[in-house]
Amino acid sequence: MYHVPCTSPVMILINKNLLDSVSSEASSVPRKRKNFNFHKEYSDTLQRLLNAMEPMSYIQPHKHQDPDKREVFIALRGRILVVEFDENGGISDHIILDPLKGVYGAEIPERTFHTIVSLEDGSVAYEVKDGPYSPIDDKNFAGWAPREGSPHASSYLEALLKQLHVVIPEP
Repeated sequence: MYHVPCTSPVMILINKNLLDSVSSEASSVPRKRKNFNFHKEYSDTLQRLLNAMEPMSYIQPHKHQDPDKREVFIALRGRILVVEFDENGGISDHIILDPLKGVYGAEIPERTFHTIVSLEDGSVAYEVKDGPYSPIDDKNFAGWAPREGSPHASSYLEALLKQLHVVIPEP
């Protein structure tokens, strides 16, 4: 096979050291999650990042609509629950991403309410989403779910896990 030397910028490596570093940061902050962006600008048409999460980190269910955006989660390490909801907050689908069991990723279509939940310490997802990113209209949060930081967020998350018969093992 013929190989043409690459004259582009330096290759971005995703290795154990990077995952360990981002996971360490995630475990030390109150939100229990940390992003590591690969895209250079919010205006990039493809947003790529690591999303390191610890168990019980709450991400309010949301969808990407107006502008419509797809989102992909690929589990690099750990176990990650991906949940899709209907417009009223009913669970329409879910899957546990677990690379050790051969379940690697899920793509969420535009206009679909969803959330992800770490089920294991040190979980890291590679996340890809259509860009550009604008904090004003990137997410349409579900009115039927508590906001992040709300005193009801933990109980909502616990009820969601119970409804799906998903248990987060004790550390």
